[in-house]
This record gives sequence, structure tokens and C-alpha cells, in this order.
Amino acid sequence: MQRKIGFYEKYVKRAMDIICFLIAVICFSWLIAAIAVLVKVKLGSPVIFTQPRPGRIDPKTGQEKIFYLYKFRTMTEERDKNGNLLPDEIRLTKFGKALRATSLDELPEIVNILRGELSLVGPRPQLVRDMVFMTPEQRMRHTARPGLSGLAQVSGRNAISWENKLEIDLKYVRNVTFWGDIKIIAQTVIKAFIKREGITENNMATAEDFGDYLLRKGDIKQEYYEEKQREARQLLEA
Repeated sequence: MQRKIGFYEKYVKRAMDIICFLIAVICFSWLIAAIAVLVKVKLGSPVIFTQPRPGRIDPKTGQEKIFYLYKFRTMTEERDKNGNLLPDEIRLTKFGKALRATSLDELPEIVNILRGELSLVGPRPQLVRDMVFMTPEQRMRHTARPGLSGLAQVSGRNAISWENKLEIDLKYVRNVTFWGDIKIIAQTVIKAFIKREGITENNMATAEDFGDYLLRKGDIKQEYYEEKQREARQLLEA
């Protein structure tokens, strides 16, 4: 999977990410520390939630690199009598909802930016179990470094369908520009901190997985669904 990469994306974008990282550390260290304390008090340990996500495609292998995304916890560890975690809707607290609504739970991702796993702007990294259900064309989104925010996030976040979300990501990677990124950053600030638009979908605590969505719509069969779920597990165990 290849596409033409312009001068800005090849030589300037990463430098801009580093500059923004330094600014974020200088300006928001106090906020990150304060939220960490609040998470510890209200939700307990661990303060940081980590989750494997597919990153940019490695040109040597042609496969997405799996990395760990860092976020502040927004859910409790409440379990039933058998030791199983309770549903997300129960474990997501008011405090956690507030963090998500303002995207403050994503502040630890600046570490991913420093490590080069994330860019400030790019296709939002989905779950590995979402990736395996994408078509080869949809996985072209992974030819760009994933982002802290992206065009799909400022175009409706989880309120838009999976197909539209992935098509918007493809639209972005086909034309990565400096001014386009600046516009997305500005829209992200407006939506997250001024309009305070949440990320939940139809009052769900978390967005519906791509595979579950396709199965519910009848676009795939149960056998294919189970096959792809096994593939996702194998990628995570590799």
C-alpha cells in the first residue's frame, strides 16, 4: 500500500509535532498532574489506561505497527461476583464522562507523539479488532501516522457511520497539508472545549466495534466475524 507523500508530511509535520509537544509540556504539565491526582482519588490505580492500537504501516513489512496508546482512566474496575468486569455503561463514572467530553483523558497521548507513534493530526487510531475488518482501501488510512485528532473527529466523531468515518480518513491522507492540519487543530479546540461535544455514540459508553457494526447490519456472516476476531487476537499475541 503506497501513496504519494508531499513535502510537508515528509519533512515538516514531524517537526511541528515535536514543537507542539514541547509547548504542551510547558503549558499543561500542571493540568496533567492535577488530572492524574483526581483519577487516582476517584478511580484508583492504575491512573493511565493503555491499549494496543494499529499505527502507521511499516514499509519494510507492509503491515501496521502495533503500539500502546496512553490515556487517563475513565472507568472503574467494578466486577461481578464471578470476577468479570461490569458493562462499560456502569463503570463509566460522571467524572470519566467529563474527561471524555473535553478530551482531557487523551492528554497522556503527548507521550505517543514524542515517541513518533502519533501525530498531532491524522486518522484516529482504531482498535486492532476494528482494523482486521477494514478493506485494503480503507487500510490505506494507515499509510499516514495516526493522530491525536483528525478530520473525522471534527466532522462528527462517533456520530457518523463507520463507512463515512473511514472515507473521511482516506480523504485526509490523500491531501495532507499544513493549513489543513491547522484548521483541524482549531476545530478540535472549538468542539472539545467550547462546544464540549462528547464522543459517545447513541448514549453508548464506548463506540460500537467495526466488526460488530458490520455483523449487525448483515454485511458479514458470523463465520467471517469469528475468523477476523481470531486474526485480531493473533496479531496482539505476536
